[in-house]
Amino acid sequence: MSRVCEICGKGPSTGNVIVRKGSPKYKGGIGLHTTGITKRRFLPNLQTVRATDGKGNTKRIRVCTRCLKSGKVKKG
Repeated sequence: MSRVCEICGKGPSTGNVIVRKGSPKYKGGIGLHTTGITKRRFLPNLQTVRATDGKGNTKRIRVCTRCLKSGKVKKG
């Protein structure tokens, strides 16, 4: 089961977890030093809903909450 919205196609995006050590300069320290960078994933907020198509048939689809809130999905 893929983590993709069936309406807009929104899927996972990538980013980094940055670990820093030290005290910031504005607090009187010598500055922050990066000690580790690890990859991470940002997953979309998908919900499984029962939606109707144009012909009146109901089907379970995975939809992001942005599409639900904007009214792109007709629940049924």
